[in-house]
Amino acid sequence: MDSIIARYNVPVPRYTSYPPANFFRDDYDERDLIRAIDASNRQEPAHLSFYIHLPYCNRMCHYCGCNAYPRTRGSSDSDYVEAVIREAEIVCRHIDPDRKIAQIHYGGGSPSTFDPGLIRKINETLFSRFGTIDNPEIAIECHPGYMRESTYEQLADAGFNRMSIGIQDFNPAVLKASNRLPSLLPMKELFALLREREIRINLDFIYGLPLQTVESFTDTIAQAIDLSPDRLVTFSYAHMPHLFPRQKLLERKGLPSEELKNNLYHAAQQLLLQGGYQQIGLDHYVKEEDELYQALSGGTLHRNFQGYCTRRTTGQVYAFGVTAISQLTGAYAQNTKSIEEYIKTIRNGHLPVKKGYTLNREEQVTREVITTLMCNGEIHWQELAEQLHLTREEVQAMTAYSEDTMRRFADDGLILFDSEQIVMREKGSPYVRNVAASLDKLLIHTNKTFSKPI
Repeated sequence: MDSIIARYNVPVPRYTSYPPANFFRDDYDERDLIRAIDASNRQEPAHLSFYIHLPYCNRMCHYCGCNAYPRTRGSSDSDYVEAVIREAEIVCRHIDPDRKIAQIHYGGGSPSTFDPGLIRKINETLFSRFGTIDNPEIAIECHPGYMRESTYEQLADAGFNRMSIGIQDFNPAVLKASNRLPSLLPMKELFALLREREIRINLDFIYGLPLQTVESFTDTIAQAIDLSPDRLVTFSYAHMPHLFPRQKLLERKGLPSEELKNNLYHAAQQLLLQGGYQQIGLDHYVKEEDELYQALSGGTLHRNFQGYCTRRTTGQVYAFGVTAISQLTGAYAQNTKSIEEYIKTIRNGHLPVKKGYTLNREEQVTREVITTLMCNGEIHWQELAEQLHLTREEVQAMTAYSEDTMRRFADDGLILFDSEQIVMREKGSPYVRNVAASLDKLLIHTNKTFSKPI
């Protein structure tokens, strides 16, 4: 196992998008985005997915790799939300009003630290323009360290039916070392409150933080299983202090070795599988009746920037807020990182596009191939080719597919493969990103930097 870790624990993309965000171009502008939005009305999927980025945090966690900003004395939540609503109104003028909302997702930052009344105004803006599919997913990421009972209730009243609770670890020492506050409410009380309102509950954890041991982290996961959340995620901490300087603070506490981090992953995985959860992709776990597991069983699991989703809830993503990334069938577009510039640009009636990417046909096909592998753990070339209205040979030629490379993965026990398929083995699940990267032509000649799988 040590030799496998040494061989494959190398930087590769996370593939939350294809191409990865560090391939986006600086010459992509507002006109390009508007053309892409207009074109999206004629492209699949037809459903709408909205992402709202609320960037402020009351205090910064040392591990954070998100586009987050400390809430300072000069920060104005109301000015920011007003800009988000104006941006939504500009974009929605270009979207066919007959299309329906399948997803709304709030990320950050810590969106739950915003006034729920302001968040409600954003939701009402979108619901006033579009209908929804049956049982859409309206979700928000929650920092339980700042949320009282009334906060959860107000968010439920604002239309949310899923909340992702960012626990990260139940060990107080780990949280203190990471500058993370524990939940204000006792977890059983919190669960009872949300269950009464029929809110679906996600619990989010991070492995690879200082002071974590296999014993302590399995204790955390055991506590989570006892609570019985609908979904549970174990994120791998990505240490990239060259991009996020605050992460250097964790080095003083001591980060787990690659071997220990790998053991943390497998210990949590084993406990969750024994606890009745089904694994989705690399790091998500759901109950057997969850529609994500039904999609995985049928080979139709999908994902976008919001995370894993079914084809029912899959939509092209229209994103609002500073640094937010729209994820359309033919293009990506990312907003400016400057909050001041973001608000000023919106007030002047323009979209604050800073960079983006237009995908050619080959890249769109490669995206489908990589997404299929990342989500479902397997590729059946003929089946995928038929969906794309191409031959198997044409699909493979549009990627960097190499039988020699696949044979090396197979010899190391990571995959099963032949001319018809690639199937990840259980041993290879932590390295699905490596297999996906081997199919990516854009990585053949690149100086881009990425995080390690473990």
